[in-house]
Amino acid sequence: MKPNSDWNKDLGIKFTVQDPCQIVRKSFGDHIADEFRFAIKAAVGEENVIEMHPNKSNNYCCGGGGGFLQSGFKDQRLEYGKIKDDQIKATGATYCIAGCHNCHAQIHELSHHFQGHYQVVHFWTILALSLGILGPNERTYLGDDLRDVNVFHPESALY
Repeated sequence: MKPNSDWNKDLGIKFTVQDPCQIVRKSFGDHIADEFRFAIKAAVGEENVIEMHPNKSNNYCCGGGGGFLQSGFKDQRLEYGKIKDDQIKATGATYCIAGCHNCHAQIHELSHHFQGHYQVVHFWTILALSLGILGPNERTYLGDDLRDVNVFHPESALY
């Protein structure tokens, strides 16, 4: 089974990509960022991915990693994250795909705090949605535009 972006052909929902610091900037560089984009484009459609600038190894940190989410310095974390919030807003994308849980939590809070009007979604959620295996109970945090796309109903599966 391969990811399929047909679900987004008519919807045309736009996504941008958060490059996680640890795996991209601090470890494997642009090569892994390109692999990440290959999978994302297969899942949402190449025409529906809007790049942040800068991106890949030069992308800005979201400000939530390295334990900063739990540090107790919320005001400072959000102020630092304003750079990321502005970067995401500049894309005009409806969703920011995060491959890292810390990025997801920080970007979600940034969007709410700075009225970003974009949502953040885990990469695995988009991948599962594109494969038609994302269950109804795994969609509670998605926007109305994605909540009913390719719904997998376990009770109808053959075992």
